[in-house]
Amino acid sequence: MQDILRHTLKLALVSALLAGSAFAVPQSQDPPSPDPAKTPPPAQQPTQQQSGSQPVQQKDTVTPKNSKEDVEAIGNRNVGKGINLYSLEREISLGKQLAQEVERSSKLIDDPVVTEYVNRVGQNLVRNSDARVPFTIKVIDSDEVNAFALPGGFFYVNSGLVLRANEESELAGVMAHEISHVTARHGTKNATKGELMQFATIPLILLGPGGWAGYGIYQGLNLAIPVTYLKFSRDAEREADFLGLQYMYKAGYDPNSYVTFFERIQADEKRRPGTIPKVFSTHPPTPERIENAQKEIARILPARQEYIVTTSEFDSVKARLRNIMFSRKVTDNAPGKPTLRTKTEQSKKQPTGNDPNSTDDDRPTLKRRPDSQP
Repeated sequence: MQDILRHTLKLALVSALLAGSAFAVPQSQDPPSPDPAKTPPPAQQPTQQQSGSQPVQQKDTVTPKNSKEDVEAIGNRNVGKGINLYSLEREISLGKQLAQEVERSSKLIDDPVVTEYVNRVGQNLVRNSDARVPFTIKVIDSDEVNAFALPGGFFYVNSGLVLRANEESELAGVMAHEISHVTARHGTKNATKGELMQFATIPLILLGPGGWAGYGIYQGLNLAIPVTYLKFSRDAEREADFLGLQYMYKAGYDPNSYVTFFERIQADEKRRPGTIPKVFSTHPPTPERIENAQKEIARILPARQEYIVTTSEFDSVKARLRNIMFSRKVTDNAPGKPTLRTKTEQSKKQPTGNDPNSTDDDRPTLKRRPDSQP
């Protein structure tokens, strides 16, 4: 019994240490003052300047304080380190199971031109990231502006996100953010926290009046903390922003496009409240996040003479996808196609027996039985 208690107390200690690290707030670091003699890289596009803020001025050289800030060290650093009960193999297995559930409940875009293009953009970002697992990238047929990456590298991009992006670099920025959740292993770290917090309650139950019987009741009540793999803490979202900017920069994209997309989403929300896309529902593009992204661009990303902002292929794929979505809607709304109606809708169209103006000859009527007459 002492061995059991010693083991469970160790688990409780580990979970306490984990909780302490989870609530530690990293200190923000101010960027160096911009040099007025410097000018933005010539590759910046006018569309960025129309968004309400100028592109961030970047220094020709930067001095990273650690490997996590060094874009040249991408791929040779362990950004996903930390307490994690999931091996990479187990994480891939978990992601595969979750992906099967997603594909059972979703309709995928099967157009080879669209899927090949989105996969190529994503794989280019993966190659320029800290990924330690292979990625499988697919497109979901949905108007919602959304994208999400499951543990183990199973990545889904909604067609609505492709259509909402104005430039390829904006699409790449959102995809890089989601890829960062996988490289930092946020999903399985969340699961680990839930499991350790569950283990930490075992000593309290064992030391109570019920002893091992109390543990049996605990299992029967199924009090495990529910864990999701797509909702992350504010610190995790900030880390994904931080890494995502590096990945899109490393892949050649203009990191300012990520900020531009943020600002446009924020402007749409101010103009029409409640329109924030689902991809930002749990982590809205607040002014603080926009400001942090701008500071990090200036502090850790050295200036380049040119960036990839958009491509003609992005425009053609976007137009092709728009036609596919339009054709689907036309087919879905075609006359004569069976539709489901609610009971309320049917009752509104059917006349009732209490309506004196009704001319429905099929409605039921009451008649006196012949044998009931006096």
